[in-house]
Amino acid sequence: MGLTLYHCHNARSFRALWALEELGLTYELHMLPFPPRAFARDYLKINPLGTIPFFIDGETRMTESAAIAEYLAARYGDGKLGVRPDEPAFGTYLNALDYGEATLTFPQTLVLRYLRLEPEERRQPTVAADYAKWFLARLRALQAILETSDYVAANRFTAADISVGYALLLAGSLDIPLPDWTGPYWTRLTDRPGYQAAQAAQLRAAEAQGLRVVPLNAL
Repeated sequence: MGLTLYHCHNARSFRALWALEELGLTYELHMLPFPPRAFARDYLKINPLGTIPFFIDGETRMTESAAIAEYLAARYGDGKLGVRPDEPAFGTYLNALDYGEATLTFPQTLVLRYLRLEPEERRQPTVAADYAKWFLARLRALQAILETSDYVAANRFTAADISVGYALLLAGSLDIPLPDWTGPYWTRLTDRPGYQAAQAAQLRAAEAQGLRVVPLNAL
């Protein structure tokens, strides 16, 4: 079995899709409705957690989006997307990979849950607003990095930028207004052919598989 990715439009699994396109790898893309644990129950046979991404490479099975991007960089990057352990920026690179997911994306998942995914009677706009503020406050670390560098590690585009960049993409999907200073960085990321190819790939696959794309802010 070759590289296979189970994915929902612009969800966390976009990190893996973006990395696949940056590296020019051949892969099979399965599109799912969001959230798949509710709208694609058969998917639970593949991933009992019901979460995305679910990534397959031979005997390897992975469910963590930032880890998949790092895996692809290390296994298939041939020096692209990754930072070697002997480079001075290796620790900064690993930290930024986790920062994008654990620090920036986590609070946004609670915004998504309490504004859009919970039944109407269980939604909590105040909780969602508090977590949106938490996310924006945690962006201060990114601002400090970008004051001296165009990218988050090693002065070049890496999988860590995919991890952090996805958090900015998610903010847009959730209508969380980003500070103006994020604009140049976000433009550098979205101007990349790999990002644009990943965006096109998910739309093309959804259409081919008969899946209607519903943006997160329209749930």
